[in-house]
Amino acid sequence: MNYEQALAYINDKDKYGSRLGLASVGMLLDNLGNPHKGLKYLHVGGTNGKGSTSAYLASIISEGGYKVGLYTSPYLEKFTERIQINGLDIPEEDLGRITEMVKSAADKMVTEGIEHPTTFEIVTAIAFVYYNEQNVDYVVLEVGLGGRFDSTNIIDESLASIITTIDYDHVDVLGDTIGEIAYQKAGIIKKGGLVISYPQLEEAEKVLITVSNELGADFIKVNVDNLTISEQTYKGSVFSFKYGDTTLDDLSICMLGEYQIYNAATAITTILELRERKKIDISDSHIYSGLKKTKWKGRLEVLRENPIFLIDGAHNLQGITHLAKAIKLFSYNRLIIGMGVLKDKDYTHMIETLVPLADSVVVTEVNMPRKLKAEILAKEVSRICDDVIIEPDVGKAVKKAYEMAEEGDMILFGGSLYLIGEVRTKANLLFS
Repeated sequence: MNYEQALAYINDKDKYGSRLGLASVGMLLDNLGNPHKGLKYLHVGGTNGKGSTSAYLASIISEGGYKVGLYTSPYLEKFTERIQINGLDIPEEDLGRITEMVKSAADKMVTEGIEHPTTFEIVTAIAFVYYNEQNVDYVVLEVGLGGRFDSTNIIDESLASIITTIDYDHVDVLGDTIGEIAYQKAGIIKKGGLVISYPQLEEAEKVLITVSNELGADFIKVNVDNLTISEQTYKGSVFSFKYGDTTLDDLSICMLGEYQIYNAATAITTILELRERKKIDISDSHIYSGLKKTKWKGRLEVLRENPIFLIDGAHNLQGITHLAKAIKLFSYNRLIIGMGVLKDKDYTHMIETLVPLADSVVVTEVNMPRKLKAEILAKEVSRICDDVIIEPDVGKAVKKAYEMAEEGDMILFGGSLYLIGEVRTKANLLFS
């Protein structure tokens, strides 16, 4: 297969929908010779912050001279972003070659009367094969959905189960209480393993501790009381953090928002605890340089400075709340919000949190079947903002918002990760 054929095959398997459970991906990997076995994993789950925390971890470990794989989802602009080694996407030719291998393994399942693997199972298998072939030292493995029955949880053990902030999302699949959702996220905790947890709501933390105790895993909560923020601007943040006998002063990150500081602290806690346990050899200087170099496209990312053009992938209420707080880091005259959401999200409360900050809103549509129609979204937005423009085409919405903005204004596009990938591409073309 070439790259285009591989993408066509992968995308075609969307027709099988999503399927939580490990039996199918287990059989697929068995047909491939179990490439996931023998690798060292840092397994990252949670509701928000998984991608950023994973990026921090991968960057720090890479700075230590290791070969580190990073598996994330979804991608923003190009599929190969999902499977990286030391910041480099999987080459197109490797994706095509490995996809053909996975297709053969999947076809074998079908001939045996077994259901065809889903898209996520196929992509996860591709990643495992690639990392095995490349003989990586570590894999930072981001959970797709939930944790307990997510395809990435096929791994037998991990160096650490890192759980970022837990909140309401995918309630139709994971449960409609924080406790139920936390139980699904806690599924990545391994027997006798190590758990690093972002500070959680009490109900979520109680579940994580209970599951950790049942499995004899060490539960460590990131201690934000040992974190001191000295600077926050639209360029980044400076903070100090103490863990055990290690004090790290004047750490610098370029990712924006207070929550990114806490994500960084989660990554630091993980690295220092693994260092203490002799599982990794990382110096303090590697932590400093790794954090400073970490970038994560689409998370409070400034594409242009005058007028400010900001994009963010917040797609649930907690993420939108963080976004609304982070907007205060910027100085601007008028705020023009571009917004598109998926119909299965809590978009009413997202609108109530973000739209009151806007002077104008350009309503658009996410380019996928689960999109909320622009007319429906506009009706909800109009309850709060008087100046609402409907433009379903994302490229035209980007152009319209840019034309509306004057010097000193700010444009913000958000509401869905699936939206901002296209926004990023269209905006950069517009600016070029």
